[in-house]
Amino acid sequence: MSSTRNNRPNSGSDGIGIKLVRFVIVPLIILGMGYLIYEQIKQPTAKPKKPPGIRKAPKTKVIELHVENYTSSIESNGIINAHNEVNLTSLVSGRIVKIHPQFEDGAFFKEGTILVELEEADFLTSVAGAEAMLAQASASHAQEKARSEQARLNWEDLGYDEEPNELVLRLPQLREAEARVKSASTQLAQAERNLNRSKIKAPFDGRVRKRLVGVSQAVSGSIPLGSIFAVDYAEVRIPINAKEMRHLNLPENPDDPSVDITLYDALDEKNQTIWPAKIIRTEGTLDQNSLELFAIAKISDPFGRNSTLPVLRIGQPVNVKIPGKILEGVIKIPRSAVRQLRRIYMIDREKSTMHGISVEPIRETQTHIIIQDDSIKEGTLLSITPMPWIPDGSKVEIIFEAATPKEPDDTEDGKPTLISP
Repeated sequence: MSSTRNNRPNSGSDGIGIKLVRFVIVPLIILGMGYLIYEQIKQPTAKPKKPPGIRKAPKTKVIELHVENYTSSIESNGIINAHNEVNLTSLVSGRIVKIHPQFEDGAFFKEGTILVELEEADFLTSVAGAEAMLAQASASHAQEKARSEQARLNWEDLGYDEEPNELVLRLPQLREAEARVKSASTQLAQAERNLNRSKIKAPFDGRVRKRLVGVSQAVSGSIPLGSIFAVDYAEVRIPINAKEMRHLNLPENPDDPSVDITLYDALDEKNQTIWPAKIIRTEGTLDQNSLELFAIAKISDPFGRNSTLPVLRIGQPVNVKIPGKILEGVIKIPRSAVRQLRRIYMIDREKSTMHGISVEPIRETQTHIIIQDDSIKEGTLLSITPMPWIPDGSKVEIIFEAATPKEPDDTEDGKPTLISP
């Protein structure tokens, strides 16, 4: 019994030691090892540094600029108009008995062609009456003339020395008879003219726009028979912007030379026909609404009667190209090369650097702007590649643009040309 009691204290101290190791020392060791691992992971791994890269210069396509003389032209439009269009009317009243084929809508006619005939009966009656009155007046005049001569003979037979007066010679009666003859002659001439006017004739070579009357219709001078227009030539009224007038030599005075222009079909863009025309005069005032000057061009053969050109019709819209003045020592810049604020970028051949300048066009077309700048020399390289903003003096890689067809400009009539590299 005594031995058992002596062993109990030792067993208690051993248990405490085991618990101390188990619940304190082992967790501390685990925590310490975890802390060491965490510290090891937390430190960044040193990566080898790459050598700094070399920035590549941007590439740009370029073309050479050339100083040249440039023939400008103005593009406009207009409507074909007849230079002489009238409403045909009758100078006498009557009933229509015949309408000739030349007076149908769209028909051509020659000057003097009979277009409409009126009933002649009344006019023939008037002519017959006028002839009778003339015959009577002529007979009365002959009688008075004979009496006047007989009175002179009688005066001489009586042996009077003085000259007989007008009453003795019946001169007042003779003058009255002569006046009746003239009046009757005039009435006969008027009756014959009215008879002739019963056949209404064409006043010029022309064409019928619209016939307005028919057979058996009664007409007078106040009733239009139809609308006709002359076909010897046509006109087109061309608006020209006031800012463009300085580039043109337009005729202002009657002695000024005409300006040759070309007309194109505005209804069919595929139609390549070119109609020649001439600007023969300009209107004296600017349009108050548009501030445009109108030039009048003459088309000699609009209906193709003397040529093989297609017909131009009255009222047809046309596009117009007017040659302008020659601009000397100018440079053509493609619109694609012009940046914001009208800046263009030049390339230094030797240094391959870029610098920009602002330009002020003196003429513009759909594809180019025309400038005059003494600082730009012959053969200067122009950047035509769209790029973001690049500071002046930046290095670029130059790529010469191959020669390619360009759009026709003012100096070429639709023929493709090349942009020089």
